[in-house]
Amino acid sequence: MSDHERAAADSDPPHWLRNTVLFLGGQSASLFGSMLVQYTVFWYLTITYQSGVVMMLAAVFGFLPQAVVSIFGGVWADRHNRKFLIMGADAAIALSTLALALVMVTGYHEVWLIYLTMAIRSAGAGIQTPAVSALIPQIVPMRHLMRVNGVNGSVQSAMALLAPAIGGALYAWASVVYDATAAALIPVFFIDVITAALGIALLAFIPVRAVRTAADAATGYFADLVDGVRYVVHHGFVRWLLIVFAIIFVLTVAPSNLTPLMLVRSFPAGQAQDVLNLAVLEVAFSIGMVLGGVFVASFFATRSRIGLIVLSSLVFGALSIGLGLSPNIWVFFGFMFLVGLAVPFFSTPSMTLLQETVEPERQGRVFGFVGIVMAVAMPLGMLVFGPLADLFPIELLLVAAGILTFVVIGLAVGLPAGRRAIAAARLASEAKTPTEGAQAVEQAMQDDTRP
Repeated sequence: MSDHERAAADSDPPHWLRNTVLFLGGQSASLFGSMLVQYTVFWYLTITYQSGVVMMLAAVFGFLPQAVVSIFGGVWADRHNRKFLIMGADAAIALSTLALALVMVTGYHEVWLIYLTMAIRSAGAGIQTPAVSALIPQIVPMRHLMRVNGVNGSVQSAMALLAPAIGGALYAWASVVYDATAAALIPVFFIDVITAALGIALLAFIPVRAVRTAADAATGYFADLVDGVRYVVHHGFVRWLLIVFAIIFVLTVAPSNLTPLMLVRSFPAGQAQDVLNLAVLEVAFSIGMVLGGVFVASFFATRSRIGLIVLSSLVFGALSIGLGLSPNIWVFFGFMFLVGLAVPFFSTPSMTLLQETVEPERQGRVFGFVGIVMAVAMPLGMLVFGPLADLFPIELLLVAAGILTFVVIGLAVGLPAGRRAIAAARLASEAKTPTEGAQAVEQAMQDDTRP
């Protein structure tokens, strides 16, 4: 070990590897239960109603509350102990799901109740998501961030692989028992409560301090919120990256949420087989994500973050066109696998860049705005694509979205602000601490106001 490596190791947070394993293990358990709920609820709505408007409403209730709460969630993550925020949000989400399950046991299965619970769970995510993203750099050395984020992506993808497989089998069995009513969701809801409790228990063993003391947080919530808004608005690189996030979520993620509906409409096979096909679709996507996360962590941890982001964005456009032109269900599954493979090449370097270039005391607010962008862009895209899916073939919408992705990403990269952002990201990747990374980005983006 060189003197530089030894000095870097000496500055590592104590017991960081143990704490990281506990944290990722707990969050993965909680995520598994959440994914079970997400998949089975969307399958139930897809098969029961087969309506683009119903899927649009599910997206609105499932994501818009997160956008609203993230406005405050990011501020809370910078002012309070992120560990307790995560535990509290997880507990609130689990309790709302438990309440829904108990109501359904009585025989009340109205769809508005599902929408209400989705909204509560989404609001909890608005608190939890920025806290999780901002907590990781607290317990992981910066030199290992890309690798840990890649491993985290692979573990989450593994959960996403298990969830549709187990969820599909469980939902198919429960559909027979409960005669294909909403009551078939009850077993899944109880599993989600158990996994949330496990995640909370593991997180309790990790020592985490607030990044700001009481004296540091003497300003009010509103002042912190305004400071966060100003930071994002005037920080050229963060602003550019959020715009790229919005593009991908509007033109790629939103239309991809219609792929289950396309599967049921374009390749109908009867209810039991439809459930199996929906599970295979999600499994194909999740296998791709697992492999993509492994590749990023193993072979691309030192590659250009910004290069991976731009390339994967263009790949999303090509794969959206491929999905729309799929001649049969197996080709459709194949393209969905490739979409999953591409996701970690976008998400991992994006999160790592923000962790590397934003000061620790502002990361909660910045990740809060990331959550806002993702949570708003998704239902915004569905507000357009959902109703259109009842007027035009979904295949046509996917092809159009792919072509638009090429055009908009090309503009985002080719304009002067995009070129400066790319140069700033390259400098930040060479920094040793988030503070140094932030300084490097600020220096590179100092001409951001020039035309």
